[in-house]
Amino acid sequence: MESIIRDAITEHLDKYNLISNSQHGFRSGRSCTTNLLTFLDEVTSAVDRGNGVDAIFLDFAKAFDKVPHRRLLIKVEQHGIGGKLAAWIEAWLAGRKQRVCVEGTASGWELVLSGIPQGSVLGPLLFIIFINDLDLSIINTILKFADDTKVFGSILTDSDRITLQTDLDKLCRWAEKWLMEFNVPKCKLMHFGSHNKCFDYYMHGQQLQVVSSEKDLGVIITDNLKVADNCNAAYTRANQMLGLVSRSIRHRNVNILVRLYKSLVRPHLEYSAPVWNPHYVKESFFWKKCSDVLRKCLRN
Repeated sequence: MESIIRDAITEHLDKYNLISNSQHGFRSGRSCTTNLLTFLDEVTSAVDRGNGVDAIFLDFAKAFDKVPHRRLLIKVEQHGIGGKLAAWIEAWLAGRKQRVCVEGTASGWELVLSGIPQGSVLGPLLFIIFINDLDLSIINTILKFADDTKVFGSILTDSDRITLQTDLDKLCRWAEKWLMEFNVPKCKLMHFGSHNKCFDYYMHGQQLQVVSSEKDLGVIITDNLKVADNCNAAYTRANQMLGLVSRSIRHRNVNILVRLYKSLVRPHLEYSAPVWNPHYVKESFFWKKCSDVLRKCLRN
């Protein structure tokens, strides 16, 4: 039932182009890779022109759990979803209860008045509807993958800094209006470009922490735009999994080992590869190291 309703709502949203292009999560033809490629394309283009770029990686505090149901239903109706379908969604959200169990002792049942049911089919679509208007009136570029959000722009003068700070203030006001919350200590600022003036930015009066590297959607982004850190991290994860396979599997059948390699090891090497595919020999060397480890595993 949820799948049927999700498909109908998705068709309606796509037909009238209601979801912002900044959203890459839970949408056909969009992914973490498209989000990161869009981000890096704009940043590298600006840096190549000699501009500095400031990017703020935002962090919502328990985003899926905080969505208020009444406000969510308002946004659902604003997207042209009304009548019996809106009533069904309201009934689907209502009446949910939860309790806490610790060492066999359980608390009483309490009504769940907020949050998207996680693990559901319809939940992610409702969340991107709820967060869809986050980038309204934002001047700089904003990119989203569900609740993973970043805002960035070229910063040449103090006026550009003020514009980006104003955008941050607007995002904070949006969060307050819709009963969401930014985890400010986990929001990070990164400066790109050798001519960057390295301005400071604030959210709710707290200065944002400046970082030289940040994991964004599973890929390590560095302020020098090099991919060595991500290559090393991918190699380390893949090599650890190869070691686990080597220690755990005694029957060294080639077909079994190749299947395990494809299902357990290769995903670490191929995740968002178009974003960070190494172009330096020293960075691409890790592919050879993983292949050598696989051949050794097969020989043994």
